[in-house]
Amino acid sequence: MSTTVVKRRGGRRRAALTGRAPADTPASIWNYLFLALVFVFSAFPLYWMLVIATSTDAALAKLPPQVVPGDQLLTNLREVFSLQDVYFIQSLANSAIVSSVVTLSVLFFCSLAGFAFAKLRFRGRNVLMVIVILTLTVPNQLGVVALYIVMGEIGWNGTLLAVIVPGLVSAFGVFYMRQFILEAVPDELVEAARIDGATTMRIYASVVLPAVRPALAVLGLLTFVGTWNDFQWPLITLNGTDYPTSMVAISDLASGNYVLYRRVLAGALVATIPLLIMLFIGGRQIVRGIMEGAVKS
Repeated sequence: MSTTVVKRRGGRRRAALTGRAPADTPASIWNYLFLALVFVFSAFPLYWMLVIATSTDAALAKLPPQVVPGDQLLTNLREVFSLQDVYFIQSLANSAIVSSVVTLSVLFFCSLAGFAFAKLRFRGRNVLMVIVILTLTVPNQLGVVALYIVMGEIGWNGTLLAVIVPGLVSAFGVFYMRQFILEAVPDELVEAARIDGATTMRIYASVVLPAVRPALAVLGLLTFVGTWNDFQWPLITLNGTDYPTSMVAISDLASGNYVLYRRVLAGALVATIPLLIMLFIGGRQIVRGIMEGAVKS
């Protein structure tokens, strides 16, 4: 019997004993190939955006199309930042302010509300939680007109407050934090802290927050990305002002009778960089938070 056959039988025997397939099985190879294809299809729009953002108008008209990045990125970015009617630099700063404030507020209020719904006993708790869940079924578009009227009565339309205040708390964040706290924080730990004389806010700060850091990272990243990419409501309340967000500024770049796509995608490339940085920093926390929230110990 050859050495190769012995190795194969040994690998199968070990796989049968451990319950795991060998690392070089055809199934694992096909899984990697499938993941590689998914990655290519997912990353191709970003690569194509880079190609267009670094090209000239003549390169865009080529057939077959150009698939290699050009050398005109700085020129295109200079045009984007120099436009007087777009305020692109200001829009990036506004998006950073809005996304940061909304993210910090959502993390605080949603974790606090999730702690209350998960571990505190008060009258009407279940009814309020059902109402919070039901709000998730209502499309945001249905409340745009009413929200615009309310912001107009307050005098906030055309300001960043009109974008920040409606997003300070999210129903999804409250529900997500409640479910995570139910599994991550034992009732015995809360009762022990209460016996030691800790107040509710002290329990929240010293017991709950350290246990839900992965969930906070996931919620914070999702909130930041969602707020940064929000387009409809900022377009309605900030359009035509000197305080747009990055998505509204990109839509202004794409407006007009003749659209320069190299300029539009150069602005989109700059607006995408903060999101890629956030995903690179918090990617591991996302996986950890999702796994800890989905798998019971």
